[in-house]
Amino acid sequence: MDAADRSDDSEKLNRTGSRKRQERAEMEGTTPLEIRRADPHDAQAIAEVLHASFVEFKHLYTEGGFAATAVNVEEVVVRMREGPVWVALLGGAVIGTVAAVVKDESVYIRGMAVLPGTRRTGIGVRLLEQVEKWASSERCKRLFLSTTPLLSAAIRLYERYGFRRTDAGLQDLFGTPLFTMEKLVSTSS
Repeated sequence: MDAADRSDDSEKLNRTGSRKRQERAEMEGTTPLEIRRADPHDAQAIAEVLHASFVEFKHLYTEGGFAATAVNVEEVVVRMREGPVWVALLGGAVIGTVAAVVKDESVYIRGMAVLPGTRRTGIGVRLLEQVEKWASSERCKRLFLSTTPLLSAAIRLYERYGFRRTDAGLQDLFGTPLFTMEKLVSTSS
């Protein structure tokens, strides 16, 4: 057996071992969560996560407000051109997403969504950590987002993560009420 054959065998063993570890983790329910930068191939899955995450609240939104929140594939691609979009994957499936765009020395967080069946597992925090880490690398000093007062669980998540309501007052998104929350970027990120 020459070096090339040993290398091929070693590579096959590594792939097999990696595959077995992945299968074992899935069976044990310990599949590692992966967060990575999205690319245009993820746009359909992101649009589906946004829709699935907000459809239960659709009755709380105006038609225009819901359409602007649960954006379509084309709008996801537009957002990718405006700033980074991340996806949270579990077992290779997109289960969460968040987007960011720099505005002055701040980062605006938008399109934050986690599938209903995977909420309360820390995915939202991991997505916020990713945005804050990126904001710090961009030397931005503040994170901010808009949310509707109708999404109490999301508001609690943002507050636990350190966001506070601003004095900006109530705005609206096509008639759906919104307010702004902000957080200073951690220097240790």
